[in-house]
This record gives sequence, C-alpha cells and structure tokens, in this order.
Amino acid sequence: MIQAADCGIGIEGKEGKQASLAADFSITQFKHIGRLLMVHGRNSYKRSAALGQFVMHRGMIISTMQAVFSSIFFFASVPLYQGFLMVGYATIYTMFPVFSLVLDQDVKPEMALLYPELYKDLTKGRSLSFKTFLIWVLISIYQGGILMYGALVLFESEFVHVVAISFTALILTELLMVALTVRTWHWLMVVAEFFSLGCYLASLAFLNEYFDLSFITTWPFLWKVSAITLVSCLPLYIIKYLKRKFSPPSYSKLSS
Repeated sequence: MIQAADCGIGIEGKEGKQASLAADFSITQFKHIGRLLMVHGRNSYKRSAALGQFVMHRGMIISTMQAVFSSIFFFASVPLYQGFLMVGYATIYTMFPVFSLVLDQDVKPEMALLYPELYKDLTKGRSLSFKTFLIWVLISIYQGGILMYGALVLFESEFVHVVAISFTALILTELLMVALTVRTWHWLMVVAEFFSLGCYLASLAFLNEYFDLSFITTWPFLWKVSAITLVSCLPLYIIKYLKRKFSPPSYSKLSS
C-alpha cells in the first residue's frame, strides 16, 4: 500500500522497520506527519515550482534575444553570445541567485502549522499550472524583446556595443527577477546576488574579446544599460505591487 501511493510515509514501530524502509519518507512518531506535510511538503512544492519556472525563464529569455537578433539580421546563423558568455550566463553569473530560491519561504513554520488551511491551497495547483507557465513564457518574451531591441536602438556603431549593452542588461534583469520572486529574504540569497554581480563585474576586465573596456566605463554605457533594465523589470514590479494590494495571497494576509 505504501509503494502504491504517490508518496508513501512509513513509521518506525515495535513491529520493525519494514514499513519505513519501503516508504519514501520515514518518521519515528505519528505526530511528525503534520510538520512533514504542512511545513516541509508545502515549502518543497512552492520552492520546486518557483525554481523550475525560473530556470525555464532563464533559458527562454536568452532564446528570445537570439531569435530577435537573427530576425533583424535576415536570419543569419550568427550567435549573439559566444564562448565564455554563454558558459558564464548558465553558471557563475546567474546560477547561485536562481538556486538560492530553494531557501525561500512565504510563512514561518509555526504559522504553517497553526493554519493548516494554507496547505489546502496546494491542492488547487496554482503555484505550478498551465497558467503560471504561460505567464512566465510571456514575461520571458517581453523581457527578451525589450533587452534586444533596446540594445539595438541604443548601441553606437559597432556590434561589440550591442553585445556589451544587451548582455549586461540581461544579467541585471535576471538578478532583479530573482529579487522579485523572493518572498522572504535569507542571508545566503543576498550573498548569492552580490557574489554573482561581483563575478560579472570582475570578469569584464578579462573579457576583452567581447567587451570594449573604453566603452563600458563611460556614462553612455551606464545609462543605456540602466534604461533597458528599468523598462524590462519596472512593469513587473508594478504589477506585483498592485496584485498584492488588491488581491493578496492567503499567506500575505497572515504575515500582515
């Protein structure tokens, strides 16, 4: 019966450990089921949903930028970002903040145990559904289009400037989107954000092949990157604020 269930829970008893060995989760006392479901189970579902959708967003936004770039240049088979830029984007530039979302929680464990109604919301599948998938797809397309078109409109006269402006705005957008997704900040999340940003800024001095150092240290570069990043992220922050104000989720009502 335990093995036939979607998630089997076994309790160690005087009869032995046969049930706990055959189960997905093993507990020593029956009272631990409440914390296993209301706290660990609920957090695991919400964190997995946020992480999975954000990883999808991270890949789709750069794919949108590549599609826009190729369409403008007559669908030429020229990659927008090459070499270490792609490797760095998938690893040290964005990996730590994205995976730090596994530390996020909307309510404290004591609150989740006190109000089991919060667990009931999970049965509706609102954190991970076709609707949320479609929303993240639209966000990725919007931000990828803004970042690419903005860089093409604001770049000076050389292709390297398009790469520098769009890639820097992309990294900043990803870091800001992680901050937008977080509900409760953990100190490791803050460290991950600043560490990734510091790694990117430090690597600019060594990536002469992709960035013109005489350009990225100028005021035009800074205001162009800031403008593109602001246009790509500010509307989402405004929508989140209005949604929490006029249609707050159940956990925010308890937090207040």
